[in-house]
Amino acid sequence: MQLLQRFSLLILFLTSLSAFGQNADSTSYEAQRLRVNKLIEDRKVKFSEYDLSLEKKTAIFGLFKSKDDMQKTVDILKNIVITDNNIFLETRRLINIKDDEKQKFQNLAVEYDKQVSAYIGTINKLQKENEKLKKELEKIEGSDHNTNIFLYIALAVIAVLGYLLFQKQKITKR
Repeated sequence: MQLLQRFSLLILFLTSLSAFGQNADSTSYEAQRLRVNKLIEDRKVKFSEYDLSLEKKTAIFGLFKSKDDMQKTVDILKNIVITDNNIFLETRRLINIKDDEKQKFQNLAVEYDKQVSAYIGTINKLQKENEKLKKELEKIEGSDHNTNIFLYIALAVIAVLGYLLFQKQKITKR
């Protein structure tokens, strides 16, 4: 019974350790997710700037786009592409964090399976040893019973012989 309690405490302890490790991974994941979301927000802002720059016309009475207007639009578009590339990179890192967490949990599951199998093997071994000891105890108790019977018979014979000797000495003294 104590072995089962110790085993339960060990499982509880290992579970609490894995929850502590998961917290650090979750924090890293959340920080990365926030970075990706910020990049997406930056992209939205840049894209709205791009839309405004497409409509902006400062050449010849505001009917045409000037070379500067077109260059600003191209620059904004380049910034959008750079931001998109950063979003892809950060998203890849986010996916890698998730994959690493998944692999870590799979490794932990395999490790826990091995430990549980070892504990089960130990429990089975101890149960067999317990059964063996119980049989030996029953055998010893049975032999003790036979020894006790012989001891009682011997004491009875000694008592009878002592009584007879005492009676014989009584008769010879008279």
